[in-house]
Amino acid sequence: MNTTMERQGSRIQRTDVRTCDLINQAIASIPSVGLQRAAQFLASMNVPAEIAIRTLVYPARRRT
Repeated sequence: MNTTMERQGSRIQRTDVRTCDLINQAIASIPSVGLQRAAQFLASMNVPAEIAIRTLVYPARRRT
């Protein structure tokens, strides 16, 4: 299993608090700066592209 995730019941809970905080900041900034700038922020913070795309473009696929 991925070292940054742990299974809890039927849901996977994020244990990488730094990435979680960055994603939350990016999502919160979308209304004011737009999707592209939010994505650039995540890229500059070394958030993997697959995670950034999933969380910004597909909100239903976000992990809580």
